[in-house]
Amino acid sequence: MVSDVHGNARDLARSGEGADALICLGDLVLFLDYADHTRGIFPELFGEENADRLVELRTARRFEEARALGARLWDSVAGDRATLIEKAVRKQYAEMFAAFPTPTYATYGNVDMPTLWPEYAAPGTTVLDGQRVEIGGRTFGFVGGGLRTPMRTPYEISDEEYAAKIEAVGEVDVLCTHIPPEVPELVYDTVARRFERGSRALLDAIRRTRPRYSLFGHVHQPLVRRMRIGATECVNVGHFAGTGKPWALEW
Repeated sequence: MVSDVHGNARDLARSGEGADALICLGDLVLFLDYADHTRGIFPELFGEENADRLVELRTARRFEEARALGARLWDSVAGDRATLIEKAVRKQYAEMFAAFPTPTYATYGNVDMPTLWPEYAAPGTTVLDGQRVEIGGRTFGFVGGGLRTPMRTPYEISDEEYAAKIEAVGEVDVLCTHIPPEVPELVYDTVARRFERGSRALLDAIRRTRPRYSLFGHVHQPLVRRMRIGATECVNVGHFAGTGKPWALEW
């Protein structure tokens, strides 16, 4: 089980060793590494100094200034912004999807571009979003993407659309999502020093349907990585980019 891969293809290629299947909860793309500002699409285009400044503004929640900086930088390069980003994302996707073992079950993260996935997902990779699948005799439900934020990442959707996908999944043994349920300890990032967006609909579904596990990523350095909500074990597996270590679900 991995989430928030963010360009770590080397460790991803080894992450399914000894497992019956690999589950990936999204965010394959690396736009900007907050720990190493030399890595990602943004510094490749605009340099480390501009990456430093962007991280500084975002961490201070000065999102309007961050967007203004980004706009100035994009205006300074030749070529269409969307075309340049898509080209860089395609390069990363080719590497990431090639590293997936068979079988892999995957859903999208908020920084992913779902429209491109069918071009790169091999027959051994099953992509699910608002859907269920049986793995090893257990029912798994998958809901990808994130909720709308000032960051305006590529795959953010409305609360209503997200809730509809949670409802479509229904009762499962293991509920797999990119973002966590809306619980302060699970959505607070201790390094970025901010609350990320969690889902109230997901929290309500956990309380109502009582899955054995709720697994998610999105928050890279949470205040709490694991906690129980009623009968459900909630686990953040979104540390893969930094540690290169998958989380194992055994039964």
